[in-house]
Amino acid sequence: MEDTNNITQNRMPLIGDAAPSFKAVTTQGDINFPEDYAGKWVILFSHPADFTPVCTTEFMTFATLADEFKAMNTELVGLSVDSLYAHIAWLRKIQELEWNGMKNVEVKFPLIEDIRMTVANKYGMIQPGQSNTQAVRAVFIIDPQGIIRTILYYPLSTGRNFDEIKRIIQALQKADKDSVATPADWRPGDDVIVPTAGSCGVAKDRMESQDDDQYCLDWFLCFRKEKK
Repeated sequence: MEDTNNITQNRMPLIGDAAPSFKAVTTQGDINFPEDYAGKWVILFSHPADFTPVCTTEFMTFATLADEFKAMNTELVGLSVDSLYAHIAWLRKIQELEWNGMKNVEVKFPLIEDIRMTVANKYGMIQPGQSNTQAVRAVFIIDPQGIIRTILYYPLSTGRNFDEIKRIIQALQKADKDSVATPADWRPGDDVIVPTAGSCGVAKDRMESQDDDQYCLDWFLCFRKEKK
């Protein structure tokens, strides 16, 4: 029988958990995570390996969008289980490539060296059903208080949807700012959902007093119109 007492298992972090802390060497110097990013949103993402094709297209895209994310108070932090020197060589090669209208792309956000898989294991990025030696395409969106707000996992073969990653940041920031929820396929400027009525009286009032700013499809589904 297998001796399970000698197996170290890391509990995968969940939405609402504090982001597991770590110190790491990166292509932009040492970082202390998430403390160094207090007050900022962070997209912490992993990729399977340097010099792989899907990862290359993703890094070109992330780097191209970095200023847009920064304008949203959001920083990017990448990770793979390769060495710092492999990271540097790969990022230098990326600058020589041209794809999908992107060229001379410089990756300025940190890419974590994680040869011992310390960080990858803390965040559940190593999934044996995919690989024991490469991280899956994980995305963790972490808020300014260091709390995990969104987790996305992609298989090794599938590149990420960057429009959706950006939309999630926008939706989370909107929800936090205005204490609302966002409906399916929400985009900035679309109507938002107000909190569900907490009593029969409030539900009745909402249904009877709809106005130009708010409307209800039923007592439990009320929207607030956004000013265009």
